Amino acid sequence: MTTGTVNLHRVLRAIPERVYRAFVEPDALAKWLPPYGFTCQVHHMEARVGGTFKMSFRNFGTGNGHSFGGEYLELVPFETIRYTDRFDDPNLPGVMTTTISLRQVSCGTGVTIVQEGVPEVIPVEMCYLGWQESLVQLAKLVEPEILG
Repeated sequence: MTTGTVNLHRVLRAIPERVYRAFVEPDALAKWLPPYGFTCQVHHMEARVGGTFKMSFRNFGTGNGHSFGGEYLELVPFETIRYTDRFDDPNLPGVMTTTISLRQVSCGTGVTIVQEGVPEVIPVEMCYLGWQESLVQLAKLVEPEILG
């Protein structure tokens, strides 16, 4: 079975600590991760090496959804997050591995994402598009400096 890989890079105007927290705090993740038109419910999240997570996305327009979960393989605070991901739908087989690398740069944080093992039935371009939408929402969460 052929699988796809998605590679992304962004620079966010926020410190690595804030970006890292957006990946490991359930409420933050639910706010920015679902692509446009979807909601997210985090059912369980234990952000530690060997810990697991479970969440679901729901298409707001149709009400259809899908759930998925995985295990945290590596967590280096403010630097690296690596986890597995598996869809509950048997029509979307296989295990994906996602690696997020954070690096402080002069104007914020360089974010590199590599998602490997995207199921063959999901066009890589659609996965890439979804990640792009998610990263726009991530920026809107982590970049504002709101006092109080």
